[in-house]
Amino acid sequence: MRLYLAVAAGGFRRYAAYGTATAAGVFTNTVFGFIVAYTYVALWDERPHLGGYDQAQALTFVWVSQSLLAAGSLIGGGFQEELQERIRTGDIAVDLYRPADLQAWWLATDLGRAGFQLLGRGLLPLLAGALAFTLALPSDPLRWLLFLLSVALGLVVGFGVRYLLALAAFWLLDGSGVNLMATVVTIFFSGMLLPLTVFPGGFGEVVRLLPWAAMLQVPLDVLLGTHAGAGGAVRALGFQAVWAAVLLGAGRLVQSAATRKVVVQGG
Repeated sequence: MRLYLAVAAGGFRRYAAYGTATAAGVFTNTVFGFIVAYTYVALWDERPHLGGYDQAQALTFVWVSQSLLAAGSLIGGGFQEELQERIRTGDIAVDLYRPADLQAWWLATDLGRAGFQLLGRGLLPLLAGALAFTLALPSDPLRWLLFLLSVALGLVVGFGVRYLLALAAFWLLDGSGVNLMATVVTIFFSGMLLPLTVFPGGFGEVVRLLPWAAMLQVPLDVLLGTHAGAGGAVRALGFQAVWAAVLLGAGRLVQSAATRKVVVQGG
């Protein structure tokens, strides 16, 4: 455990070294937040309580989403490109020789990165949104604690999806295509474009059961208290935990198949 804590700390320090990039990211998230927020204002003026949210809740959804955007790597910027490149060049062999679990190593690295992005690129855009708009941020400390737990589970789910994408590089010559497709899917099905509760009928029910919902939609609903009581929040966290376990388990299976393939190719 001490090893992986050290790896996570290294991931945090690595991203903390890029102050200019962080400042640019804060500016981008804030500007994009204002654009989306005013779009939501116009939409909710026409359709009050759309998706079960009032306007203050919808605006909270916008600004908290912006605060989680970089941490969750919802539009790229995570570890998968680096891992794909190491697979392509063969440097993955060095990783496999380390006295550490490959999946746990990259999970610790990504959580360290996410921790910095949450602090470095998350707080200031949320503060800007809170100063410019009326947000429905809760005052209950327990709600914030449940939200942070939900965010952590969402980060693990996101890692699980991106780890599978990275491992696809064992069979693909180039991972850029699958990364682009994954980004489009994540934007649409995580709730980043619109809350998933806006989607109607059976389609909406299906997308709210997919793993991408666990990355953003579920943490936002936990924060906004849209689940019925503490039991609803626990069910939401359980939903995330199940997807995290499924995806990490799938990553184990794919990793096992991929490394067996590497051994065969290497003779």
